[in-house]
Amino acid sequence: MRIDIKKIVPNDKNPRVIKGEKFRKLVKSVQEFPEMLELRPIVVDRNMMVLGGNMRLKACLEAGLQEVPILIADNLTPEQEAEFIIKDNIGFGEWDWDMMANEWDLDDLESWGLDLPNIDDQIDDLEEDEEIELPQSVQLEPPREYILIMADPNSVEWEEMKETLKLGMVRIGGYKKGSTFDVVSLERVIEWKEFKERMYADRDPK
Repeated sequence: MRIDIKKIVPNDKNPRVIKGEKFRKLVKSVQEFPEMLELRPIVVDRNMMVLGGNMRLKACLEAGLQEVPILIADNLTPEQEAEFIIKDNIGFGEWDWDMMANEWDLDDLESWGLDLPNIDDQIDDLEEDEEIELPQSVQLEPPREYILIMADPNSVEWEEMKETLKLGMVRIGGYKKGSTFDVVSLERVIEWKEFKERMYADRDPK
């Protein structure tokens, strides 16, 4: 269902805001990919007040749209409406930066509005023979004793493992200007001492 954008009432009590450069990216996204609005319509109550999509509405107005798709949620209680406003703005997941770095185009991601890690800015500032200041991944040579702990890709166990061990980005080779991004990856090998420190960071080791 599409409606005259002027009939939609912004929700002044929605605590989610997007400002500055992020808002400009949102406006640009609306201008370049308006079909996205059909897939994620603005959610309104029976009085045409926004429940979900307050910033999208603002961006649509800024982009000069006359009509926008809406979804009317007229069967919610006031308590459910308040709950929806908050839950609609919660990001429960996190990005797999290892996958993003190797399987997606960074320029596309940034133009779509994704906030990339600061590593991208560091790369642009590198001198010709300078290497980026990322920790070197632990090497298995010379021969080391080790165990391997595995989890399925994108599984709950893998997310727990990354969070518990606080896995960060490391370089697996020299990183100089002009190098491909796939020499930077999520760390997958850590020393036993480092493992214990991360595991027991919030509690006393036993």
